[in-house]
Amino acid sequence: MEHADGTHSPAPACTPRLLPWPSPDGKPCYLVTDDNGSHLSRLADDLEAAQLATAAEVLDLARPLLDSRSSPYTEVRNVGLWLAACLTDTLRVAESRGLRLPGWDAEGAVDVVGEQEREAER
Repeated sequence: MEHADGTHSPAPACTPRLLPWPSPDGKPCYLVTDDNGSHLSRLADDLEAAQLATAAEVLDLARPLLDSRSSPYTEVRNVGLWLAACLTDTLRVAESRGLRLPGWDAEGAVDVVGEQEREAER
């Protein structure tokens, strides 16, 4: 940013946004931009909305299966896997949105998604 007296000051720092998808090697992806309306920001917003909608739909479908004592083991296991995947996505969305809240203390936050990924590697 250039001031009237010709001096320059650094651009305001942008908070990295945790994106709702991992990198090809499974690590978190971040977007650094001061334009919340950029193409990639809108794409991330749309994917977050889709992930939350999918989670709600899977939960609605899972409840009757889990409530029935006669549900086959393989169906219960599969719904459990779907619920775990949806929960992972939902936690990533929550973390991403939490990190963008004003006054959020990222140092005190727990990296839930990162911990889950480390657990899966063990």
